[in-house]
Amino acid sequence: MTKLNELNDNAGARKGRMRVGRGIGSGKGKTAGRGQKGAKARSGVAISGFEGGQMPLHMRLPKRGFNNIFAKDYAIVNLGAVQKAIDAGKLDANATIDHAALKAAALARGGKDGVRLLAKGDLTAKVSFLVAGASKGAVEAVEKTGGKVDVIEVVPAAEKAKAKKGTTLAAKKAAAKA
Repeated sequence: MTKLNELNDNAGARKGRMRVGRGIGSGKGKTAGRGQKGAKARSGVAISGFEGGQMPLHMRLPKRGFNNIFAKDYAIVNLGAVQKAIDAGKLDANATIDHAALKAAALARGGKDGVRLLAKGDLTAKVSFLVAGASKGAVEAVEKTGGKVDVIEVVPAAEKAKAKKGTTLAAKKAAAKA
């Protein structure tokens, strides 16, 4: 009867890696088994999906979906998560809670356009928020506890640069009339 500690592979079942390009005497020297010339003989080649000049399958299939390049990137924070952070002592309920405070409490991840507050969960503490956006339900829930939500207007960096330069459309029209 075979024991678990006596189990082993059949002879020749596990074969070592072939070391290519190690001289003519190894049997896999010079071209290292790649034949001569052509794309497949070169290093760094990746021709997966190439179908011999025929249009590849991934290009024959129709495109799907849409990616809006003007979409705002908000970090989404729920009121229940804020209440948990206040209870755990990660957030100060007496101070104004903004993007930096939520990031420090590890509640807001990403969100280059600011934080958006949503009403999921229960909020019992009286808190004031300074955020880029908030749902109607979230604003009602915060105001019900005696807190307040201030929504700030986040101006994108590109618009700030245009305003600084004075190349807005209105400025161009005014310059043309003058």
